[in-house]
Order: sequence, then structure tokens, then C-alpha cells
Amino acid sequence: MNQDWEDRVTALWDRFDEYAETAEDEARFRADVDALVAELPEDSPLGPFEQACAFDSTGHPDQAVRLYREALARGLADVSPYKTRRTKIQLASSLRNIGQAEEGVKLLEAELDAPSDELDDAVRACLALCLSSLGRDREALSLALGALAPHLPRYQRSMANYARLLVEPEVRPGA
Repeated sequence: MNQDWEDRVTALWDRFDEYAETAEDEARFRADVDALVAELPEDSPLGPFEQACAFDSTGHPDQAVRLYREALARGLADVSPYKTRRTKIQLASSLRNIGQAEEGVKLLEAELDAPSDELDDAVRACLALCLSSLGRDREALSLALGALAPHLPRYQRSMANYARLLVEPEVRPGA
């Protein structure tokens, strides 16, 4: 779409916390998103992306999953690689919330090899949650510590090594 539309979407999301947490206010927020989406061409992938985000943010991950998938199928990657990565993170989170964490893991493991950007830590955090939901807590903790380590004022190398050792097989002397 154009920058004016993107600015209005951003402004709406900036006001998200002004919408109370009642079902009526959440529905009003989704209706405000729908009004902006109605301005888009019918086949735009941005519409289902924004609607999925609205459903997700108002506690309806089941509705969000369908819309995230629709946004990807409509070619969101051609419109915005950044929103595509956000979609994969948010889709994985929604999948975890509806009991399909394994699918979330598959989505996010592929993102570990994607070009690096500001969403890298979000990928790792959400992947850690998906892994934990599957009972793979050591892997989850390793990812979380690995993502945290570069942000620490000290102990970055130690924490990165501890994170790695949580998932690497123990090497015994003489083995």
C-alpha cells in the first residue's frame, strides 16, 4: 500500500493499549483494523496479515492462524520480507497456543538460517517457547540463554558457552 496507509496502521497499533480488555473493545479494535483493510486491494496480503495480528493480540490465536497462512499464501514475502518474518514468528506463537507447537518449531527453525535482522531474538524466544511446550526444555533454555548472552554487560562468552553446552553432548576426557 502507500505510506499514508502504513502510517495509519502504525498509529492504530500505537493506540492498541487504549482499547480496554473487554470483548466489546477488542471487537472495536478489530473493526478499526478491518476498516483499514477495506481500503486495500482485495487480493493484498497485507489485509489478512493485519487482521491476523488483531485477532492474535485480542486472544484469538485460532482465528489468527488461518489469516497468517492466507497472508503468506497471497505473497506477503513479495510485499514485505520483514512482515513475512513477523508473520512466521506470530504464526508459530499462535500454533503453540492452540496445541500445534511442533509446526511452530518447524517454521522457526528455518528462520534461524534467515538473514539476520532485529527479529532474531524474537525468533529464538518464540522457538524456545515452542520447544518447551514439547518438553524440550534444555533446547529451549539453550536458545533463550544464547539470545540473551550478547545483551549482557558482562559474561557474554560464559553464557554463550553455557547455552551451547546445554545441547551439545558431553565430551569426556579420553573418549
